[in-house]
Amino acid sequence: MNKRNFSILASVAGMLLISSVALAWSANKIDREVAATTELFKEEVEGSEVFLNTAAGYLVFPRVIKAGLGFGAETGEGALIVGGKTEDYYRTTAGSFGLQAGAQAKSVVIAFMTPEALDKFRKSSGWKAGVDGSVALIDLGVGKAIDTHNIKDPVVGFIFGSKGLMYNLTLEGSKFTKLDKSDDT
Repeated sequence: MNKRNFSILASVAGMLLISSVALAWSANKIDREVAATTELFKEEVEGSEVFLNTAAGYLVFPRVIKAGLGFGAETGEGALIVGGKTEDYYRTTAGSFGLQAGAQAKSVVIAFMTPEALDKFRKSSGWKAGVDGSVALIDLGVGKAIDTHNIKDPVVGFIFGSKGLMYNLTLEGSKFTKLDKSDDT
């Protein structure tokens, strides 16, 4: 098998793998994971609780898995929280091409700071970061706190892992699609 065929096969296998992992979560599982991820976010980032309470609503993706070898794909499931309650479930997906090999997991929180931004997101069918709305990614250094007075963007995102907030990552090109989890238990 030549390198090109191996790269294509590995990419397809990676996409199938992460798709099957993401598809396995029920509504209850997503709710539990979202709650745990939100609590971790509040513990790790000073000021985040006030920040989330100020938002019109926020998406939480507890585990977004990215895998690839040349071609990459990432996906994860999460929930939209409005008024402290789960309103809807969403999947995020993205693809990439370039020098990449391996896999990684991350958590994502996207806050809609205005009712208009939240409404635009909810009325879309397949909202795409960078096309349907710009997401300002917040990169805080160790020991820094969110200052709600300095954040003026209508949509704000945080990407973090087991070691805190991550930097030099993007949500550009990520697509967010509403899921029907009404039959899940």
